[in-house]
Amino acid sequence: MNARVRNHIAGRLSLRPPQAESLDRLRRALDAAPDMLGHQRDVSAILSTLQAEFPTLEDFEREFPSLCFALATGVGKTRLMGAFIAYLHLAHGINNFFVLAPNLTIYNKLITDFTPNTPKYVFKGIGEFAIQSPRIITGDNYDQQNIAAGELFGEVRVNIFNISKINSEVRGGREPRIKRMREVLGDSYFNHLANLPDLVLLMDESHRYRASAGVRAINDLKPLFGLEVTATPFVESSRGPVPFKNVVMHYPLARAMEDGFVKEPAVVTQRNFKASDHTPEEVEKIKLEDGVRLHETTKVELLTYARENGVKPVKPFMLVIARDTTHAAQLKSLIESVQFYEGRYAGKVIQVDSSRTGAEEEEMIARLLAVERVEEPTEIVIHVNMLKEGWDVTNLYTIVPLRAANARTLIEQSIGRGLRLPYGKRTGVAAVDRLNIVAHDKFQEIIDEANRGDSPIRLKQVILDAPSADDKKVSVQVGSGAAVRLGLSALTPTPLPEGEGLALPSPARGRGAGGEGPVFTTEAEKQAARVVMEVIGKLETQRDLVPTSGALLTPEVQKVIQAEVTERLRPMQGNLLTGADEAIPALDLSVVVAKTTEIVVQQTIDIPRIAVVPKGEVTTGFRPFSLDVSQLRLQPGEREIVGQMLRTNEQFTLAAEIGLKEQRPEDYIVHALVDFDDIDYFTHADLLYDLAGQMVRHLQSYLSESEAVSVLDRDRRLIAREIHAQMMAHFFEEATEFEVQVSRGFTELKPCNYTATAGQPPRHFRETVEDVGRIKQMLFGGFTKCLYPLQKFDSDSERRFAVILERDASRWFKPAKGQFQIYYKLGTEQPEYIPDFVAETDTTIFMVETKARADLDTQEVQAKAAAAVQWCGHASEYTASVQGKPWQYLLLPHDEVDESRRLTDFLRFRITA
Repeated sequence: MNARVRNHIAGRLSLRPPQAESLDRLRRALDAAPDMLGHQRDVSAILSTLQAEFPTLEDFEREFPSLCFALATGVGKTRLMGAFIAYLHLAHGINNFFVLAPNLTIYNKLITDFTPNTPKYVFKGIGEFAIQSPRIITGDNYDQQNIAAGELFGEVRVNIFNISKINSEVRGGREPRIKRMREVLGDSYFNHLANLPDLVLLMDESHRYRASAGVRAINDLKPLFGLEVTATPFVESSRGPVPFKNVVMHYPLARAMEDGFVKEPAVVTQRNFKASDHTPEEVEKIKLEDGVRLHETTKVELLTYARENGVKPVKPFMLVIARDTTHAAQLKSLIESVQFYEGRYAGKVIQVDSSRTGAEEEEMIARLLAVERVEEPTEIVIHVNMLKEGWDVTNLYTIVPLRAANARTLIEQSIGRGLRLPYGKRTGVAAVDRLNIVAHDKFQEIIDEANRGDSPIRLKQVILDAPSADDKKVSVQVGSGAAVRLGLSALTPTPLPEGEGLALPSPARGRGAGGEGPVFTTEAEKQAARVVMEVIGKLETQRDLVPTSGALLTPEVQKVIQAEVTERLRPMQGNLLTGADEAIPALDLSVVVAKTTEIVVQQTIDIPRIAVVPKGEVTTGFRPFSLDVSQLRLQPGEREIVGQMLRTNEQFTLAAEIGLKEQRPEDYIVHALVDFDDIDYFTHADLLYDLAGQMVRHLQSYLSESEAVSVLDRDRRLIAREIHAQMMAHFFEEATEFEVQVSRGFTELKPCNYTATAGQPPRHFRETVEDVGRIKQMLFGGFTKCLYPLQKFDSDSERRFAVILERDASRWFKPAKGQFQIYYKLGTEQPEYIPDFVAETDTTIFMVETKARADLDTQEVQAKAAAAVQWCGHASEYTASVQGKPWQYLLLPHDEVDESRRLTDFLRFRITA
């Protein structure tokens, strides 16, 4: 019977596993020791019985039975108290409960949560309380209650009192007000409660007042038993923490993090940061600036997640912990001044003055509850004391501690208030599920403390990269082998201000890098070759005329190309087609056309452009709209932020790899938007530039032009995701069926954009890499069959596979972004899939992915494989119709890539539909 009631309540209240387990342990305790339900009992005998049931129970530590349920912050202790009350009433007929709160904030919160029709009502779902909900009696209205009313009908009464108020009343040996005679009651309310036959005591955050005078006074209530809930089952003393002896359920923070009930805490620093290189004031300002960068990025991530998933938006805020009230006032003045991000946070900062005590302090802390409201302007809270229990906000995402404290104190006291999840569960989006602690000067100390065996958590890291004189980066654009072979693409990096560049070799010998050197050397030849390449690009779309790249060599197509090139060159013919200089022979256009197309065909693997499109009558697109930019305040910054998760030790960074400079600010956004599979540039160009223009104007409204460009460059994809999420609310499509369309039989190879270390020459691809951890920072060359002269590898397995391809394939390359335009479904996202390799043999074209064996069965890898196999199937159907080669997809475990293997040895890893 009792087990059935327990299951009924757990289901109705949707209890989480640790809450349900706690409720079950209360059931087991009462089933094992039913004498707890009456006043005629032997407490020591009950203790002995329960010790056999719960090995962690040593002593009740009170004159009556008292059991402690220690659940990590954020798991839901208030809801558990509601479950306890519902169970005790439905299973054992208990009607009277006395709930103790440690302070005014928690007292007010408990009253709210026990009041019907409030957002977090603890009895929501309990049908027995739907008609007659429990009567809530508080420390403010108990002397106005009609005690006799409701007793005959079995009314449930929940008394909620603030222990700190009772503590203040008993100072000096005085009697608390609750014990004084009240004429309206005919007795003191305390005596009335003490005479009840079924009073159960519930103590919230019991570690805060375990030995207080108020609790000693409450002991005279003589309850049937007590139920304590806390996240920290110990009392601090001069000898250190003294653990509770009455714990029957312990669900620590580490388990809550592992089970996904709270945020993942991460400690954040700046890459290569040395506190000794800065004054204390500079360290504080850097931490504050980086905290704001994290805060603004998180704000956009939260807004985008809400729009993509149709859930309520969450407004994050940043907490700054100051040394004292003077320091807090100085910080508030700095953050709101024009010296800090040009005063953009003026009016958005709250200072909590910890010099205030008692009711004034409680009132000020209670004001902080308003920061959860989206329309409330506060974004930064400055607090002197570490946050205390009762401030159960879910939108604290960034903490900047600026007071001296050891690592353990920072870990245990800083993160507790920020762990609650706004949606009650993890979202799978790292930035939405993470709490950041900005601790540049304590980074390693916190990591070491978190990795101690007795640490309450296992922490995560975040690191910011600062520019280093020894590690300057340049952006390198590598054109295709055809462009290099024709002399149309120079391997030159984007120059640095100091004039430093990448030490690039002369073009290597061989097909991929251009044989003996560029075929065309005069400007006239190069100009004509460029026009030929443009015409070939236009012919890609005429699939009937040019179904494959090989068709470019037919006489019919050669005539078409030459006619179009001649027409385009006509305005320049005086310079190009006649011998202006007697030493330079006149240009033979037919030779240039023939040679250019020959090299293009040699340097091309035919990649069809495939799209699955609606068939028949269809209406689709995005309706114009005004962007909501009210929550976007991204800030510029050159330093790279690095974070490390405290539990898993996984690292992440908050700095994108900088790409090539765009001509217009809007281009940063538009070029990122067109990467979404549901956005077609040609159809939506006007809308995309309108939306991008709105965003650029917004950024320029609070940033300088150079700062706005910095934000656009670094955060273009984050901004694009936010715009795309808003676009989806204005998307419309009506179609009855879909069909596969092949718009092009082949596509020009896109240039590759890489970031490389300045002054470091490319390595030969056969050269063994000693430090494989740095392989992503290296460029490789020396190829003969690769369709690009330089390539980058993500792992040494990829480099070794390139060695195999150079031996066994006829040509190969690593695709650039956008080459295939294959998209896969991953949650609510549809990211682009960029295969690791494409390789052609005499009989087949392979799309290849190399992965760590442990990752082969992950959702993302399998989703990519499914999309790639589908694409290969469509491509093979097309190539069969034009006498081309079939496509196959290979998914290789990285530990199978060995230079002794032949390419055909990997066919066993072929994935089919």
